[in-house]
Amino acid sequence: MEKPINRFVHGIIDYKYAAIVSAAPELAGFKDQEETATTLCRVMGSGALLYSVFTRYELGLFRVMPFKTHLMIDLAANALAVTAPWLFGFAHNQRARNTFLGAGLMGLTVALLTQTEEMGESPS
Repeated sequence: MEKPINRFVHGIIDYKYAAIVSAAPELAGFKDQEETATTLCRVMGSGALLYSVFTRYELGLFRVMPFKTHLMIDLAANALAVTAPWLFGFAHNQRARNTFLGAGLMGLTVALLTQTEEMGESPS
């Protein structure tokens, strides 16, 4: 069964994800309550932007990192996001906790539903 998300669509999602996660503390209203969660959002959003820029896919600017490596980073980063509220001690804050759960589960879902072919490979 072919996965429904291709590299191009994944790239669009990547850049939107980076912006939304970076802005999440303001959007969800926990910026002034959870410094750790706020910092982690900025790191995760910036990191997603950075490795997207260097990914070898249609929306990569420098195209040096293989797409499959990008997907592995997506899986690891979003697994961290899902566990972050407990790992970093902000699970008591419903807004921060739910933001990380939502972003992480969405990121994991997108990564798992994305076609894994590298640029230049034909679909399996």
